[in-house]
Parts: sequence; C-alpha cells; structure tokens
Amino acid sequence: MSQAKVSIVRAADYGGAGIDAAVEEAVELAGGLEHVIKPGSRVFVKINHLSPASPPERGIITHPAFVEAVLKLLTRVGARVTVGDDIDSSSGDGFQVSGFRQMCRRAGVALVNLREAGFVEARCQGRFLEKVYLSRVAADADAIVNLPKLKTHSLTILTGGVKNMYGIIPGGLRTRFHGDYAAKEDFAQVLTDIFSAARPQMTVTDGVIAMEGEGPAAGKLRRLGVVLASRDAVALDAVAARVIGLDPMDILTTRYASERKLGVGRLKDIEVTGQRIEDVAVPDFRLPLSGTAVLVGKAPRFLVRSVTGRLSPRPRLVEQRCTGCFECVRACPVGAISSRGRTVEIDQGKCIRCMCCHEVCRFDAIEPAWSPAGSVLHWLIGIWRKTRAPSPRMLG
Repeated sequence: MSQAKVSIVRAADYGGAGIDAAVEEAVELAGGLEHVIKPGSRVFVKINHLSPASPPERGIITHPAFVEAVLKLLTRVGARVTVGDDIDSSSGDGFQVSGFRQMCRRAGVALVNLREAGFVEARCQGRFLEKVYLSRVAADADAIVNLPKLKTHSLTILTGGVKNMYGIIPGGLRTRFHGDYAAKEDFAQVLTDIFSAARPQMTVTDGVIAMEGEGPAAGKLRRLGVVLASRDAVALDAVAARVIGLDPMDILTTRYASERKLGVGRLKDIEVTGQRIEDVAVPDFRLPLSGTAVLVGKAPRFLVRSVTGRLSPRPRLVEQRCTGCFECVRACPVGAISSRGRTVEIDQGKCIRCMCCHEVCRFDAIEPAWSPAGSVLHWLIGIWRKTRAPSPRMLG
C-alpha cells in the first residue's frame, strides 16, 4: 500500500477565525477537498454525537464550532451537505441540546437524525458480517467526511475515525452487536467490517479539547490543541494513538484495518505534515482501565503472571450519583441491568463488560472498576509506563 499522509495543526481553542484557519490548513496539508469532492456532489458529514445529548463544553461530542469550520470548506467547493448521526430522540431534540441544530441552521446545511432517514442493506464481506444495514444518507452520498472526537473509550481504548463510522448503522443493531461479539477482538473486527462498507473520503479529528481516562463520556477533559486530517482514516487513527503515547498496533481497529488493506496503520508508512508527532505528543495521557491490558505484554514479566483475568474492568454503580434515568437499562445488550426503585442493579453474572452502560451515563453513576489486586496492577503498570523511555521504533 502506498504511503498515507496525515496532517497535524495546532489549534488553541474553538474561537472564531482561529479554528477556521487551523481546520483549513490541516485539510489542505492532507491533500485538500477539491480532488475528492466535486461541485454539486452529495456529501454526508458524520459527526460524533453520543446519546443522550450533551452540550459541547462537556467534550463528549465533536464540537459544533469545529464542524462549522469544515462546513465552510465544503460550501466553498460547492458540495450539497448533510450533517448527521444516529441519536435517541425519545427525550427531545438532542441536536438542540448540543448546539448542532443552531449551528447547521446558521451554516445553511441539512441536519438529519439517521434513524429518521432510514437504512439500506449493504454487503461488506467482513470477517464476521457479510451484510449490514447502513444509513441511507451515508449510502447515497457521493462522499463521506468523517469528523470524530479524539477520546478514550472504555472498550476500544481509543475512539477514532474507524470507530466513528459505527454510528451509521441502526442503534438497535449496535446494541445487538455488543452482545453478539462481546470479546474485544471480535467487536473490533465488527467495527472494521462496518468501516469497510463505508470508507470516508476525508477524516478530520477534533483534538482541540480531547478526553482522557474513562471515555467516551465520563473521562476528564485534556487540552491537546490539535487538528488532525487525512484521506486515510486508519492512518489518522495511528497518528492519534501515537500522540497519546500508544503504539498504533495496540488499537485493534487500526491493526485489523491495516491488515485488511483498508488503510495504512504503521507509522513508518505514513507521511506526517505540519507539526511533528513528537512536538505535540502527550506521554502522560491517561488511558482508560481497559488500556492497561495492552501494556501488559510490554511490562516486566513479574507484573504479567496470573493477571489476565484481572484486567477486564466491570461496571460499578455509584449509587449516590444515580438519578434513575435508566439509560443504562435500555443500553445493556444482555439485560444485565434492572431498575431497583429509584436506582439500578447490575447482575455481574450476566455482564459481558461491554461498558455500554458506562458510555450512556451522563451522571458518572457507572464507572469501570477492578478488584483490589487489579487496581494495584494498574498502579504498578502506570508507574512503569511513566518511567520507560519512548521507543524510536514507535515514532516511526
């Protein structure tokens, strides 16, 4: 596979002309839009808009100001743009809460909840999936522009360009796949299967304010101050992983997509333009608990013995924070969570550790947790990670 190109541009915040200039520079350095998007073409812009809805300052969604900067570029090349994601609308207009409704109205582009526009069957010839239902908007588009948020994820470690395309399938199917493919390796292959059926022509990652720790919704905000862009979403995810101190091959979606020739996953085959990785890298970026597992194979042997079973965190209810919204009950793919008065109860015997409940909770009432022995292991590996020297090989 030929060398991919990924751009890194600094962006201090989401304010005014600064974010517009940073996004434009990143896209141009990545090859520009003119060669992949023709005037009059239908372009679907896939945002990251988790349900239930949240305001942009919480750092859970792609920031509307970031998306608006991309929309200005698409308007300039004459594209017919539709912005969207598949969101739960049972509790009102989530796009209004997030600010996307107001922003898209101001930008003069269509905004669609994908579940309201329908889905079509598509073949994907994946490792697990032979066919899948894709958003009609995405399937009918002449080009897809993918706008993920740079965040950690309690199951996949990193939310990136490949993972963001999971949102173009129906919500019920996403829940079912979590249950049917509970092993993280299998789930990563399913994510790659879906990505293979709808590969974006340009991916631009919002890394201005990132999320570390227990993402994608309950982590801590971390100012990275970067915009990343590429025509190759896999290569972009590889660079993003290295920026936060990980070997790209530790992200299973990057590894599998690279092995299946859906993009370039190895840094030695990627041309980085704009800022250098080492100039923006954050070696102390806090990983989710699930991220510790990928470090075990690199840790001293005395830390590795007999610990495999302790490295898969389970969801734990923080009862005093629970508001009784029961989003977690609806999200659990195996029915392991049930209502108990004004709060909930988690059946750990049924739990498959997919962390869907953690993802949808907006009150930090469900958090990943280990046994005491697993917590000690996480602490020891954290110390080891901080003291090890960066590998020149990992820098490509």
